[in-house]
Amino acid sequence: KYNGEIISADSRQAYKGLDIGTGKITKKEMRNVPHHMLDIISPKKVFTIAEWQKQTEKIIVDIIGRDKIPIICGGTGFYIQSIVDGVVLPEVAPNFELRRKLEKKTLSQLQTILKKLDLKRFKEIDTQNKVRLIRAIEIVTVIGKVPPIRQAQGKNLYKFLQIGLTLPPEKLKEKISIRLFARIREGMIEEARSLHKNGLSWKRMKEL
Repeated sequence: KYNGEIISADSRQAYKGLDIGTGKITKKEMRNVPHHMLDIISPKKVFTIAEWQKQTEKIIVDIIGRDKIPIICGGTGFYIQSIVDGVVLPEVAPNFELRRKLEKKTLSQLQTILKKLDLKRFKEIDTQNKVRLIRAIEIVTVIGKVPPIRQAQGKNLYKFLQIGLTLPPEKLKEKISIRLFARIREGMIEEARSLHKNGLSWKRMKEL
């Protein structure tokens, strides 16, 4: 209808094999509409928002170059924001030695470390998410502090329309619960076991 192509902005649907657990669209549901940024990387590897942004920008250029409309669907709000607002992201390579040390820390210890290193970032981040805390500490360690969200000059290259849905918190929780149990019935637990059997550690799965 709109001559468009879909770009997934879901941070977990980019991983191969994470289908039922992430509610990934099926080939039948796609109805022959091209979908991008799905199943592009092994779940054993880390795929950052900076990498997603870089690949998505190339896809947008390609779609527009074919006189079609890119439709970014979330997913993960910050991923969409990184494109729409032209967010400049720090390209800091993973420090696996530091990560191994930090992974042994408790949630409270990680919160204390980031709070001391960068109080501003500590106030902005999801302090209950160990993976995000570790990544923030990793970035701070390399460049001194987590840079504020900012726009790059000349990034507003496109006109865009943002459409979002909102629900009362209780209604949202109800829908999440219904969706979760539906996925369990569809085989989410079996999918997790299969991924583990094929080499994906429980530890890595917990991070995802």
